[in-house]
Amino acid sequence: MFPQEQHSNAVHRFRIDCTGLCQCGRMNNSKSAINHKRRRPTRIIRCIYVVGFMDLFGVSMIIPLLSHHVKSLGASPTVAGVVGSTYGVLQLFSSTVVGSWSDVVGRRYSLLTCLLLSAFGYGLLGLSTSISLFVLARIPVGLFKHSLSICRALLSDLVSEKERPLVMSYFNAASSVGFILGPVVGGYLTEHEGGFYLSSFVCAAIFLLNAGLVWMLPWSETLNHCVDANANSKTKPSKSYNEVKNSVQQNCSDKNHIRHPNASAVRSQTNRGWGWRDMSVVQSAWRQLTSVWIQIRMVASSDMWDVFLVRLLMAVSIMLYYSNFSLAMEERFQLKPKVTGYLISYSSMLGALAGCLVGPVTHLYGNNMSALLLHSTALTCTLIFLYATAPNVWQVLLTSTFFAISTNIGRTCITDLELQRGGAQASGTLIGAGQSVTAVGRVLAPLLSGLAQEVSRCGPPSLGVVLGLLAVGLLFMRTPKWDSKTKLKDKGENHSK
Repeated sequence: MFPQEQHSNAVHRFRIDCTGLCQCGRMNNSKSAINHKRRRPTRIIRCIYVVGFMDLFGVSMIIPLLSHHVKSLGASPTVAGVVGSTYGVLQLFSSTVVGSWSDVVGRRYSLLTCLLLSAFGYGLLGLSTSISLFVLARIPVGLFKHSLSICRALLSDLVSEKERPLVMSYFNAASSVGFILGPVVGGYLTEHEGGFYLSSFVCAAIFLLNAGLVWMLPWSETLNHCVDANANSKTKPSKSYNEVKNSVQQNCSDKNHIRHPNASAVRSQTNRGWGWRDMSVVQSAWRQLTSVWIQIRMVASSDMWDVFLVRLLMAVSIMLYYSNFSLAMEERFQLKPKVTGYLISYSSMLGALAGCLVGPVTHLYGNNMSALLLHSTALTCTLIFLYATAPNVWQVLLTSTFFAISTNIGRTCITDLELQRGGAQASGTLIGAGQSVTAVGRVLAPLLSGLAQEVSRCGPPSLGVVLGLLAVGLLFMRTPKWDSKTKLKDKGENHSK
């Protein structure tokens, strides 16, 4: 509930948003009015797709050029490796914190902050004429390049649980297309004099443009959608105005912010709209840190170790598949790097297009994400095995075709399952924690790949098969428990209705 001193303002704002809804509740055409309002978030969702596309489009312009640039600055291979790992280490420790922070201060403020500071980092990268400046430029990017995670948390806030896998898959597809097209533009710019610096400034400009788009998003639609969704699912025409008001106010605030002792200030700001001045006056840095710490503790103490362990095992397994792909193609099948590049691009395009398949597949499974995750993980494990034992390049092409589809579906499933288990109230914290787990995989995969290559050139994918089998076995043991919890949750929701 709202604090007493803000009660009158909240009621006034609520009446403005819900006058049409309450009138429709007294009439027979209430369903059409509600459905009309619930279509409104489509505009902001499409804008978020654009933000995701532009984000990875800008980043992928820079990623292929980083190693070459740091070596051109005079760094030895060892120093270049240490410098290159700076971003991953910072991401490992900042993902959960920034995700939880977005739950506390709101998506708009946190997303704008991350985009602007990332733009600053990439702009500074365009001025990096020494190794020290290069490392300095990677720090703000490593700490605050979490715009995609916040976008996923925002999408989770805007859609229902059944719609979430489809929306997430479309977002992943849009981001993947940006990641495919970015290197093409970056390679073209590199051919000019000072191409790396030009690419860095273009990337910074893209992030500034993204920040402007986020600033202009119709954020008022998020509250309207929350009112409409709650009234459509939890209220009846016979309920009084006060009952509808109290229910929607409580559930809208809880959907965007996890419940904690300092949530009252957060909820009041949610309904008034965030502003830079309000942020500095109402909610101090100490209160934000306290709220973030509470949410991280809640996730750490929850019974979600199995979901995160599955994510870690499959992340390392997939990274081992890609770790020495180009070298293995050259040694095993005498493929030229150009042909291998075509094969990788083909797989990436299929991964982007696989987002269109998630909707029909989840519908086929009746939105049973745990079963879908089990089957997609088993398929991924099988495909890695077929790749490791492939006698010719045509089998590699076949495995690459289905591998891109299975990994895309699995990535969507594991994210949705984390949100189901942890609750949408802490979506930013949960998605950030998942990204931290994936960052651990990025640290472990190169080490394990190097050790496996000492044994055999097919060692990395073979080790990936072993890790995938461990993930499948864990899912076999834990899926019945997850299904039972989901059934109990559905029964409780049906009983409350």
